[in-house]
Formats: sequence, structure tokens, C-alpha cells
Amino acid sequence: MLINFSFENWRSFYESNSFSMVATSERQHGERIPRINKYRTRILPMAALYGGNASGKTNFCQALRFVKKMVVRGTGAEPDRFIDAEPFRLDKKAEEKPSRFTIEILVDEMIYELSFAVTRKKVLEEKLVQITSSSEKVLYDRKDKNIKFHSSLEKDEFLKYVFKGTRANQLFLTNTISQNNETFKPVYDWFKNNLVLIAPDTRFGAYGYYIDEENPLYGPMNELLTLLDTGIENLGGEEMPLENTAIPEELKEKLQEEVEENIPVLVMSPQKHKWYIVKRKNGDLIAKKLVTYHKNWEGEKIQFEMADESDGTRRIIDLLPAFLSLQAKDSKKVYVIDEIDCSLHTLLIKNLIESYLNFCSEATRSQLLITTHDLLLMDQDILRRDEMWVADRNRDGSTIMYSFSDYNKDVRHDKDIRKSCLQGRLGGIPKIFLEPLLGSCKEAKKNS
Repeated sequence: MLINFSFENWRSFYESNSFSMVATSERQHGERIPRINKYRTRILPMAALYGGNASGKTNFCQALRFVKKMVVRGTGAEPDRFIDAEPFRLDKKAEEKPSRFTIEILVDEMIYELSFAVTRKKVLEEKLVQITSSSEKVLYDRKDKNIKFHSSLEKDEFLKYVFKGTRANQLFLTNTISQNNETFKPVYDWFKNNLVLIAPDTRFGAYGYYIDEENPLYGPMNELLTLLDTGIENLGGEEMPLENTAIPEELKEKLQEEVEENIPVLVMSPQKHKWYIVKRKNGDLIAKKLVTYHKNWEGEKIQFEMADESDGTRRIIDLLPAFLSLQAKDSKKVYVIDEIDCSLHTLLIKNLIESYLNFCSEATRSQLLITTHDLLLMDQDILRRDEMWVADRNRDGSTIMYSFSDYNKDVRHDKDIRKSCLQGRLGGIPKIFLEPLLGSCKEAKKNS
């Protein structure tokens, strides 16, 4: 689970901004809030980040994406490759400062805090802390070319050897994994396997698990597609050799290198708008063209290409595996979905969110984070105040984030938050200045 996340000097975020999934003391919807008894705390199962266009919502998601990339992939094998840091650009001084990130996560009922500061050229600081119910244990603390280990790790000569081989543009945590040292592997695995980020223009890619009739999730996936009024009877896969697909040759070569055994990957062919599921079985790559089936007036199933489906239907197909995964038994996934309302009707999103929240309980360990423009989802019958966040832009162009739980007096549990937000009392709406534009239009019309 994601507990806290703070960062600064990243894209539109200049000052340090903190985002917390720790539940406040309010009682609303308390029956669905997960409890971490060991730490005597409650962690929210969901958060929604609202805001106008260009307010910084996507930059928040990109900050999480950057942290995951630094941990899981780093800068690759190139020793001189620049780090993809993107400091705030509206202040020249910010370009000389590092971007800083601190993330607190729950891994197998143990809390860890990973923090690091980077420039385009190198990692300046990196620290990993194990937080128990009564104390904090700094596992390592890196400052540029030096590192200090906890006393329990001080005698581990291999860890010291790994640090000596850690490049300036690489996290020590990442290098320990590449050197087959498993001391910090649970933390690495959380970022690799549990943190899933879905952007509006990217495919989720887990369809391979849902078009296999032997998979227990095949039935629920297709049943939901029918219930959500897509017109689709079921999804299907038409198997074919990889060389017979419309996938570009350079992408085929990349797939040969990167696809792991029995882990499906979704590939789109831009030329013919075809979708393929590619996976490796017994060393060989197998491709399945993803298709949909609709019933005609006689009740016969007719095959359709994915390109024949509407943008909204394709978006539903993108997101359903995520919601099924969130509600799977013992799920520990954290899904971050940017612009969840893209191409989807409000009522459909509302029902998907409510189905997930109805599933949540004190034992839940999955989480859903969304960004949205849809103020109809700003409803206290669905979400708590501490689950609703706003991204707003300052006059200097920088982004700030805050939770509605910060407005204890102004946002009561029975208040219509949507109305207050639309009136501009809580921020998070576009600052539109139409008078100068209307004046210019009238003047142009007068002179024409």
C-alpha cells in the first residue's frame, strides 16, 4: 500500500508537496477503511485528485512513474546516460536544484520509506528506512559517493562491494537487485509488481489473463462487459505466428528481447489498428490478435476488430482488468489511473468506483488513485473528505495539492462539495478570463 508521497522541484511542482493516504479521524465510510493494527493506523483504499486543465494532476502521476522507473529500471546499462529528471522550469534557480522524492509504502505489513534526490547527472542522496511500530531503522544512508549502513548490515562486505560498483546515475537499491543481492528485494518487488500506472493514452496490457477460457477471471471480465452495455458478448484471441502479425519489425525484435515467460504483453499495430497479446511459452513467442464478438439479430456471434469498437468501449476494456485485480482475493496492487473519465460516461465510472469501495474492508490491501475532471464524482456519499484532493495552480505557475480534510470547518460531512467547488471556494477549477476575449471579439466584429 502507498502511505505517503512527497516531492519537490518536479515539473509544475516547485515547493515540496505532500500526498497522504493515512485516514483522518473522521468516521464517514469507516467500515471500508483498512486497518494496520501493528501501527495502530488506518490507510485509505482510494483517493481522487481533481483539478482544472494544466493544474498538475498528470505531473503528480508522472512523479510516481519516475520513482518507479528509477527503482525498477534505472538508467539502464549506459554509464553516462542522463537521468530523466524534470525540474521546475519557470524559475531559473530551480534548474540548478535537485528533484527530491520521498515515498512511504507498506510491504508485507512492514513500512519502508525510500527517499532520494537527483539531478540530470547523478544521485545526490538516497536513503532507505524500515519503520517499526516503535522506532525507525535506517538501513542505509547514501550521500553522493559515501554510504552508511545500519549496524546489522555493517559487516556485509558484499553490500559494500555492490555500492562501490553503483554508478552515479543509479540508485543503490536498483543495483543490489542487478547484482543478485536480495537484502532489499521486497521493496524493489513492491515497485515492480504492485505499483501500476495507467495513462489515458496507454493500454493496461493484462488482457492475456482475461481471454483465456481456462482463467477464472475470463467469466467475470466478459460478464462485466455485457453489464456495462458495451454490446460485446465476449473477448477472444485469434492465435497466429508472430511473423504473420502487422507488428513492425523493429518492435518484433524488441519483443524477442523483453517478453518474459508466461507474462502477456499487449502490442498495438499503428498501421492497421490491430491489438495483439504476445507472450512467451517454452521459449517461443506466441501472438493472439485481440477481437470482440457481438451477436447479430439471429443470435449468431460476429467477430469485430478492436479498431471497430468506440473509444469508450476500448477504454472500458483497458480498465476492467484493473478493477478485477483490485478486487481479487489478497490483492496488494496499487493502481494509479490518470484521467479515469477519459471517453467514459460519469455513471459508468461511478459504478466501477462504488463496486470497488463496496469490496473494501478493514483487511483490504489494494488501493486505487485516480485523477479526474468529473465533478459529479465529488460526492461525499461515495468518498470521504480525506479521499478527495485538489491540484491547483499558483499565480507563479507552480502546482499545490491539498485535501478537503484540510477544510474541516468549510467542508462538513453533509455539505455539497461540488457546489462549493464550482463556485470557486475550494479551488481546483480553471481560471477562465473571458472578458478580454469577448471584448476583442466584439471589437473585431464591429470593425469587420
